[in-house]
Amino acid sequence: MRNAGLILGIIAGMVGMIVGFFASGYLMFVDWVSSEVDPQQTFFLLPDNPDLWRAAGLIAPVLAIAGGAMAHSQRYLGSALMLVSAVGMAAAFGFGIFTMFPIAMAGLGGLLVLGAPAPDVAR
Repeated sequence: MRNAGLILGIIAGMVGMIVGFFASGYLMFVDWVSSEVDPQQTFFLLPDNPDLWRAAGLIAPVLAIAGGAMAHSQRYLGSALMLVSAVGMAAAFGFGIFTMFPIAMAGLGGLLVLGAPAPDVAR
């Protein structure tokens, strides 16, 4: 179960980085359009919380990757990092078509690592 959590955390972080890149790119594009091209534009709208988008686009994927990397050595810390990453992505970007996979993978990875037996026991 720890290996599954490790893989899910790393994949969630990588997909979350793609979401974060596009979120930051969109915010930069909207800033550019509203300052240089058309200050009165209403076609491209900024979200209510652009700073949260920028912060979560960077921090949440890093937390998912770090949590996945810690899945074997630090069970509780790795699980907490992946769960915080899932909650952060959901709070910042919402649960949509592009965010459902990193949110679900980070959350499931965190739960799998948390539910793994304490020592790696053979059954």
